[in-house]
Amino acid sequence: MTHRPLAAALWMTGAIAAFTAMAIATRQIKGVHDTFEILAYRSMIGWVIVVAVALALGKRSDIRTDRLPSHVVRNLFHFTGQSLWFWAITMIPLAQVFALEFTSPIWVILLSPLVLGEPLTRRKLVAAALGFAGVLIVARPDFGHIEPGVLAAAAAAFFFASTNLMTKLLTKGEPILSILFWLTLMQSVLGTVAMSLDGQVTLPTLATLPWLMLIGISGITAHLSLTTALSLAPASTVVPVDFARLPIIAVVGALFYAEPIQPSLFAGAALIFLGIWITLRGGTSAPQTSRLTNP
Repeated sequence: MTHRPLAAALWMTGAIAAFTAMAIATRQIKGVHDTFEILAYRSMIGWVIVVAVALALGKRSDIRTDRLPSHVVRNLFHFTGQSLWFWAITMIPLAQVFALEFTSPIWVILLSPLVLGEPLTRRKLVAAALGFAGVLIVARPDFGHIEPGVLAAAAAAFFFASTNLMTKLLTKGEPILSILFWLTLMQSVLGTVAMSLDGQVTLPTLATLPWLMLIGISGITAHLSLTTALSLAPASTVVPVDFARLPIIAVVGALFYAEPIQPSLFAGAALIFLGIWITLRGGTSAPQTSRLTNP
């Protein structure tokens, strides 16, 4: 059982790399495609990949329809969160978007006892408090004049937390391939409807298609990694590992987009990593935390 949290952390490393690549690609096509177009094309590409993998591996039977209502609710939350996240990426510095997004694990830790029945220990409360303090230090929100991009990133965090909790529920008995199939299909439909509402749709070009392909591949990779991690360990243990994206994306923003790295980033990141360490220590040392990992 002690190997499950470690395996989950390794899968989350893949998710971190994929989400970072997705943010970079989104920045590269900013101003050409709007948020809903990016979401629609990304999901279409992802759906093709999922179907191809299912056919190649002979796993069409893994795609089930008996839990469609749960998939619909999960994907409505996910589509809302993704729309807000992609829009925020084009509005405010990358590090600030990711820092505000990192309130999502805090929501997961606090809501897991209600939704998943996972114990809310003193260790997890301390980890959540440290993570939240670190996020505030890094994001430094101006409560007197909050930018729309800041509000969007903060709201996305809540919807991501809800999505992660519903994903954890679905992993109990639902094949990962089925989760990814309904994710990409439903997101394609929602994105297509949303991008068509204004009557102006920009088709992919030779310049934007490679970036859209990267977004689509990264999206599948990220969700495969995240969903697998959630099937291996409790949500309140898995999701905080994603905090490692903060210093990584800050360096990316500085190198490629001339976004300054503030000294406060390192102070906040130290608190966030301390919270991660406390959470993971709790996950690897407490046997009862593994009782929800088996369907």
